[in-house]
Amino acid sequence: MAKTKPGKKDLDSYAIKGTNKVVRPGDCVLMRPSDSDKPPYVARVEKIEADHRNNVKVRVRWYYRPEESIGGRRQFHGAKELFLSDHYDVQSAHTIEGKCIVHTFKNYTKLENVGAEDYFCRFEYKAATGGFTPDRVAVYCKCEMPYNPDDLMVQCEGCKDWFHPSCMEMTIEEAKRLDHFLCSDCTSEDAAKRSMNTFRVSASLEPKVEPKRRKR
Repeated sequence: MAKTKPGKKDLDSYAIKGTNKVVRPGDCVLMRPSDSDKPPYVARVEKIEADHRNNVKVRVRWYYRPEESIGGRRQFHGAKELFLSDHYDVQSAHTIEGKCIVHTFKNYTKLENVGAEDYFCRFEYKAATGGFTPDRVAVYCKCEMPYNPDDLMVQCEGCKDWFHPSCMEMTIEEAKRLDHFLCSDCTSEDAAKRSMNTFRVSASLEPKVEPKRRKR
């Protein structure tokens, strides 16, 4: 009679080889790609388990970079943007290179300094169909594009919308020197009746969704 192989056991953590970092379920990790010319893959660890020979494997949920998605990278995608996919996999724990942090979009825009291990996610992605959740996001500026946190934008003191300096025929340097800013629509109105708030230029804009916000 054949012997029954010992079963797998779940682990609470895994120490990354050659480092002092410990990975636990729920952590985001950088995983070594098969092609050394490519950047590391990013995944969220769902489960850690070891077999009877103490080989450790991790069940992961992959994050996709915009260029890895069906639609490809678009203008409003940030350099550190990722999509949380519905693609699950089981990988050897030895392929984990390090840990990273995938922030919410809101928290990422509040970071004073973005480190090498900082990423953000605002969409879930269906790998088979290329669909996104949510499928609509707030748009800004005359160009009606979603916000890219890598781009500096200026806020109009009249309508409170945000604009790219280039869409307002300004350079970034000119925008930074402004004390006040009104967009072309608001300058045609009676600006004297408006309360003039302190002008803000923000490279880490927290998008504001208002009732009249255009949706795409």
